[in-house]
Amino acid sequence: MALLRMSARSMRERANNASLAESLTEQFRQHLFHEPSRGERTAWRVSLQALAEVLCDAGLEEVEVLLEYRLPLSSLRADVVLAGSHPETGEPSYVIVELKQWSEARLVPGAADLCLVKGMGNRALLHPVAQVRRYTEYLEDFAAVLHDSPSHLSGLAYLHNAHDRGVSELLGAADGKACLFTSTSRGALIRHLQTRLSSLDGALEADALLDSAVAPGRQLMRAAADEVLNGGKFLLMDEQQVAFSLVKRAAADSRQSHLKEVIVVSGGPGSGKSLIALHIMSHLGRNQRKVVHATGSKSFTTTLQHVVGEKNERVAKLFRYFLDFGNVEKNELDALICDEAHRIRRYSGSQHPASGHRSGRSQVEELIDAARVPVFLLDEHQVVRPGEMGSVKAIEQAAAARGCLVRHVNLNEQFRCGGSRAYERWVRRLLGLEPGGPVPWDPGSEFELLVADTPRQMERFLQSQQAAGHTARMTAGFCWPWSYPRPDGSLVEDVVIGDWRRPWNVKGGRVVAGAPSSSLWATESAGIGQVGCIYTAQGFEYAWNGTIFGPDFVWRNDGWRIVPAECKDDSLRRASPDDFARLTRNIYKVLLTRGLTGTVLYSADAETQAMLSRLVAARTP
Repeated sequence: MALLRMSARSMRERANNASLAESLTEQFRQHLFHEPSRGERTAWRVSLQALAEVLCDAGLEEVEVLLEYRLPLSSLRADVVLAGSHPETGEPSYVIVELKQWSEARLVPGAADLCLVKGMGNRALLHPVAQVRRYTEYLEDFAAVLHDSPSHLSGLAYLHNAHDRGVSELLGAADGKACLFTSTSRGALIRHLQTRLSSLDGALEADALLDSAVAPGRQLMRAAADEVLNGGKFLLMDEQQVAFSLVKRAAADSRQSHLKEVIVVSGGPGSGKSLIALHIMSHLGRNQRKVVHATGSKSFTTTLQHVVGEKNERVAKLFRYFLDFGNVEKNELDALICDEAHRIRRYSGSQHPASGHRSGRSQVEELIDAARVPVFLLDEHQVVRPGEMGSVKAIEQAAAARGCLVRHVNLNEQFRCGGSRAYERWVRRLLGLEPGGPVPWDPGSEFELLVADTPRQMERFLQSQQAAGHTARMTAGFCWPWSYPRPDGSLVEDVVIGDWRRPWNVKGGRVVAGAPSSSLWATESAGIGQVGCIYTAQGFEYAWNGTIFGPDFVWRNDGWRIVPAECKDDSLRRASPDDFARLTRNIYKVLLTRGLTGTVLYSADAETQAMLSRLVAARTP
């Protein structure tokens, strides 16, 4: 999908009369539900005009230009994709173009793929050649039209405001997949484009790319063993690579440096936090560094242990819990990767330090002390239980108190929900986590959103998706009791809506009546038969997600009403009214953002169901 498409000739004409930036702004609002930044609008006005002049000077006026092209199953947008035919072979040819307004930049010492840009402070940015190279590799992996012809695709970065002398440290990073040009090398850019694209009309090639089938990557959890044991091939993109490179650099310097670095990586659902964690595990492990992965989630850690343990039981021991580090020697590890760090609790033990807590330190202090390079990956809107206090602010304060340098990377793009940032923003507005109130869903998005008229209809649709080879799960708010299995091993059908009854996922760690243990509910195929709760769904993803709104969260007239009496989660019911309301919204936000391809909604409350039906036009078949 691209926000706009046109010929290079049309782009130059529209850039010259200022209508191009206006059209892009309108399309941005329509598809992403918010205003583009000032920097984006400036780039559309200035950078696109600079590129249009280059294309026309190269005699490529008929090349098709895709502006703000969204990479499949991602919210990452390439500035421009040029579509046309190769001048020698006549085969389809595509060029991804990343435009930068930088005038001066230099490399981060010790990190060849990171740079510092004049006017942007000390924030490390991905080298533009590394950025566009990853875009090309990613598109090859996901666009079926390119699977058998990767040579049809290349990339370049154009720093049209820069002279070579201002970015000299960035030069020399080019290869066959990506290269960099500045205003100094504008002539070389023209000649390069003429070797990749002919002067013929590129509309058919653009159609082929836009209509190409999408081949999604492997599921993260099922690839964990490859990632940890063999250095798997998942690509890190943009800020994901920045985070990884910062950790790699800090680990390399940690034994010589007197200043300890703490890396904090924040991002929404599906932004790649766990993928970064596994890349770090793989890299440091292969370089003989002592590294351990930790979470506060039993389901998440158990699944990782299970997946990697199938190949190597010893590796499974590298996946631990936050509470395991109270007695670890200071800086015992080279790196400690704290995934799902929003689940950090105030103390690791059940008691306050004054009452005998084993270390006398808070849990975040224990984690910082345990490694030379502590890494925290979190989403502050996934705090779902009282006592969880993992936040960027809390980590930064604890690190500063210990004299540590903190580097924060914000993963402002996300991959889950079919890469639909529009869907994530829609959910945040729906739940009141972002101002503006609920808005109707735009069915033009690649992410599918449906409403089921009954829970039975939702279940039938999800089962059909599972039968077609797609992973599918159904979740619900914690509004029904959760029983242990009966003595004969059968599950109690606790979730009751009218005449429809289904069990929760198994309570406990054993396999019962063909259903997987609760920790493996999200990843084992037999999990389709039970309703998942927040504690088994959090941290996981599947192609299709069904979410049942319970009577604890209902719509009345013009707003949400929180009903604590309907909640069956004892730990949540002990929270203060303000905390209960905040955590309930976070819980539904987590449940609603588990799907990669689509989500089905249903509410057990009639008025809430009617409101959802007004916002979402599509129904399950």
